[in-house]
Amino acid sequence: MSPLSSTLTLLVAGLWHWLVLAFAFGYLLGSIPFGVLLTRAAGLGDLRSIGSGNIGATNVLRTGRKGLAAATLLLDGLKGTAAVLLADHYYGQGPAMLAGLGAFIGHLFPVWLKFRGGKGVATYLGVVLGFVWQGAAIFATAWLFMAILLRYSSLAGIVASLVTPLALLALGHVEYAAITAVMTLLLLWKHRANIGRLRRGEEPQIGV
Repeated sequence: MSPLSSTLTLLVAGLWHWLVLAFAFGYLLGSIPFGVLLTRAAGLGDLRSIGSGNIGATNVLRTGRKGLAAATLLLDGLKGTAAVLLADHYYGQGPAMLAGLGAFIGHLFPVWLKFRGGKGVATYLGVVLGFVWQGAAIFATAWLFMAILLRYSSLAGIVASLVTPLALLALGHVEYAAITAVMTLLLLWKHRANIGRLRRGEEPQIGV
């Protein structure tokens, strides 16, 4: 059963609250600020007062702790994957799709941090991994290619997020393509400052 069919089946059966619960579950899981928690536990203070102030792995790397940055990247990605897979297991593909969207939105706008969250690249990848592993592979490949070619982490994430909905559409996953297109628009909005710096030639490169 496709995600759309699963969603319609729940709505017809009057089980719309499963969709709401799945989205809420995904949001709460996605809003866990692992970067903030890990750096604080390591005695590095509040991550939001370091570097760019972002709560993601790229800013954690600016503390000089590569292990913490890797752990943040992994956990920010896995919370998206976990939201999708757990919702799929208990509620089905339709709710799983909404749980993935909820996890992504939760990372961008976490209730625990007054809705000031990260840029969403790792969580985007994790959500897509939960949807279709081939889509995640395409996202990761596009990110790595752009990162190695131009050495801009933000640009790599932007390009990867633009490619992924098109790739999912080409693979025949129309519903997932639609959801990831929404996620891409949100990711672009969160990267609006980065886009401005890229246009002005002021965006710092990876490792600088």
